[in-house]
Amino acid sequence: MSEKEDLAKQKAEAAAKAKAEALARKQAKAESAEKPEGEMDLAKQKAEAAAKAKAEALARKQAKAESAEKPEGEMDIAKQKAEAAAKAKAAALARKRAKEEAAEKPEGEMDIAKQKAEAAAKAKAAALARKRAKEEAAEKPEGEMDIAKQKAAAAAKAKAAAAAAKNRTVKESEEVNTPSELSPNQSKLDQIVSAIESHVGQGALLEHYINRLSKDVPTLLANPDTYFSIAKYLRYDEQLNFSYLSELHGTDFETHMEIYVHLHSFKMNQSVALKVKLDRDSPVIPSLVPLWSGANWPECEAYDLLGINFYEHPDLKRILLGEDWKGYPLRKDYQPYDVEV
Repeated sequence: MSEKEDLAKQKAEAAAKAKAEALARKQAKAESAEKPEGEMDLAKQKAEAAAKAKAEALARKQAKAESAEKPEGEMDIAKQKAEAAAKAKAAALARKRAKEEAAEKPEGEMDIAKQKAEAAAKAKAAALARKRAKEEAAEKPEGEMDIAKQKAAAAAKAKAAAAAAKNRTVKESEEVNTPSELSPNQSKLDQIVSAIESHVGQGALLEHYINRLSKDVPTLLANPDTYFSIAKYLRYDEQLNFSYLSELHGTDFETHMEIYVHLHSFKMNQSVALKVKLDRDSPVIPSLVPLWSGANWPECEAYDLLGINFYEHPDLKRILLGEDWKGYPLRKDYQPYDVEV
């Protein structure tokens, strides 16, 4: 078909379409003059729907006629353009409807609708991102996927570590900058330390402090060589008189062993903790049984479970395990002799 014939055909179709629309409007006007308002609206809607349907049918007919004449490549492009136009038209119509509905809705309903729309948009974006990630992963070889996964995991781990370090720094800063209140037991700790240094010696204690995590108990860290002398002084001094041993136990700190003794003075109405650090390979310390008979079984227990040797103990033996038991179960490096037991 020549270009002139094409143009003439389009003009004829346009003229026919215009004539049909003018006739439809004339008929609708004539009918509306005779009908009441309710029927007029209904008739108007029907006329519009009929005109729209007629226009769509004509457009489809034209598209079909043009597609028959076009090669395959042009048809695909035309199809894509038509689909894009249809989508744009639908989106515009949806926006127009949403705007009209929003104008009619109260503020509360508008907020809810807006939230729903935002949530739907987010969900759609997330789904699209997942789809893209899946497509990219499908295109990558296994080695690259593993590397990408490792990088992502490393980045997440580094981020978490940085956040933890930041929180820890802030916490430490707060602790350093927060002035600590004087413990109510500080004066008693000073009294006990002064008495020990005067009677036992200046180097008898390696350290002394208030244990804030244990009800502000005054805590004494003894030199292993002066451990028994300090305990004896605490027991028999008339002013101190720590006559009651309430607790004794051992602990494996991997780098060393430690004995913890909790004493109480009814005269002072005060408790004190006596500690001593021992060599882990050969933990040996004098027994406190000659000073407090209540130390008998706790020292046997520490010997039984940790292998700490209390010399001059009257009857040091295993009280929970048999004498033929191999090893000490409360040591951090304990390995059962018989793994099936």
